[in-house]
Amino acid sequence: MLLLAASMPAKVVDQTSTVNDLTLHYKVVLPKDYDADQAYPAVLAFPPGGQDMQMVMVTLTQNWAGEAQRRGYIVVIPAAPRGELFFEGGGRVFPAFLDQLLRDYKIKDRKFHIAGMSNGGRSAFFLAAAYPQYFLSVTGFPGYLPNPDPARLKALAGLCIHMHVGELDSGWREEMEQQASLLRAKGMTVRLTVEKGQSHVISTLTGDGAARLFEEIEQSYRGCGK
Repeated sequence: MLLLAASMPAKVVDQTSTVNDLTLHYKVVLPKDYDADQAYPAVLAFPPGGQDMQMVMVTLTQNWAGEAQRRGYIVVIPAAPRGELFFEGGGRVFPAFLDQLLRDYKIKDRKFHIAGMSNGGRSAFFLAAAYPQYFLSVTGFPGYLPNPDPARLKALAGLCIHMHVGELDSGWREEMEQQASLLRAKGMTVRLTVEKGQSHVISTLTGDGAARLFEEIEQSYRGCGK
C-alpha cells in the first residue's frame, strides 16, 4: 500500500514479513520513479524509544523520507517484533531479514548503511558489529555499541563510523565520547559530532538538517573521512 501525504511526499510502502517465526512490520521508502531493475544505495534505519510503528513514523518523517527521495535512496525502517528491541530479542530477525531485502531489492554493492536514533542507534551498532559483512557504514544520532567487548569492537573496523550526540545529553555524550576514543585508539576512523545546544532529541538532524546524515553516508563510498 502506498502512502502519500503533503507532509511526507516520499513514496512509502508498508510491508509485513515472517522472519524466524517473528512477524516483522516495516516501511520502505522508494526513490521517485523507482525501477526494480536498477540498483540503489540503501539505508536500514531503526526508530527510537520502544521501536514501535509510531516511532518508525517519527524517524521516517523527520530524518529519512524527504532526503531519500531527493537523493534516490531506498530506506527500510522496521518496527520491533513483539515489542522486543532490536539490540535484544528482536535481533533474531537478522541476518535473515537482510538476506530477504537483498532478494526483494537491488542494493548498490549489495551492502547497506545502518543507522538509528537513541535505542535505534544502539540497535544499529549492535547489528553492525554482529553482521559487518552486510554494511558500509554505521550511524548513531545518538547511538553507540552496547556491551563493547573486544571482538565486537574489532568487528566495526571495516565500517565508516558516524556518531552525533547532543551537547546537553548527559550520560549519552560521555558514553559516546569514551567509545569514540576507544575506537580511534584501535585505529578506526570515527566522526563524532557534538550538536551544540541539543539534548537527546537532535533537532539539527531533522528536516533540512537530515541532509547531513546522507552526506556522511555518501562519504562512505569515497572512504571514511575524518
